[in-house]
Amino acid sequence: MLFDLDGTLIDSKGDIAAACNHALASLGRAQLPVDVIAGFVGDGARMLLARALARPPEDPVVDQALAVFHPFYEAHPADRTKLLPGAREALDALVDRPIGIVTNKPRGATIAALSALGVLSRFAVVRTGSDGPLKPDARAVTAALDVVGVAPADAWMVGDGDQDILAGRAAGCFTVAVSGGFQSSARIAASAPDVVLESLHALVPMIRAAG
Repeated sequence: MLFDLDGTLIDSKGDIAAACNHALASLGRAQLPVDVIAGFVGDGARMLLARALARPPEDPVVDQALAVFHPFYEAHPADRTKLLPGAREALDALVDRPIGIVTNKPRGATIAALSALGVLSRFAVVRTGSDGPLKPDARAVTAALDVVGVAPADAWMVGDGDQDILAGRAAGCFTVAVSGGFQSSARIAASAPDVVLESLHALVPMIRAAG
């Protein structure tokens, strides 16, 4: 079982927005509302800041923003962040199986957030946006599965965005979309997940039924 992180297992909008706005302020830019920044999330920190700055991702000003964003976020990974409803129950239901994280979030912030929430030890593998191709590239998923020695046909990819579903499908996994995260229901549906759930609470009976 592989999980996306932001919007799937954790509600991290507030801390992502705080780090983004800190980076914007360092460049003399105006602060942006949390919901606006949330709409930029999903394709890694560089794309997040490029969208917030309305600049191409390769623009040097984006590199300047990243140099401020990363240390701030790693120092404040869970000031406001919490596990989403059903997340702890889903992890508890999987205690006897290898589970992993596949996220486009930078490694430093990912490990810091999972540690602050007390769940890092639950995961056999944590694949981040710092480790190679980003979702929707299937290699983000297959690299995680290689670590735990599980074939894609025997794995589920669970996420709140089309990046997760597209990466999981391309890798050959069963895909589970969870509503209410960073992406709209319409965009998630367009990625054609195998199952769409209202929350992670609904994942628990699926896990038990799978045996």
